[in-house]
Amino acid sequence: MADKEVYLTAPQVCQRYNISDMSLWRWLNNPALGFPQPLKINRRRYFREAELIEWERRQAAARQEAA
Repeated sequence: MADKEVYLTAPQVCQRYNISDMSLWRWLNNPALGFPQPLKINRRRYFREAELIEWERRQAAARQEAA
């Protein structure tokens, strides 16, 4: 059985990181942050969970290197 790709809505992403929608907008518009861009369907934003997890890993690695 193939793995099913999981998508999170923008409100779910905000909840995951405990941020507001405005903060999410800022993250999306900051190229230096490298936050995964959403897939837009009917003006709604959907984020691939796998991309979010990879971004989290990169952030953790960067924090460890800085320490």
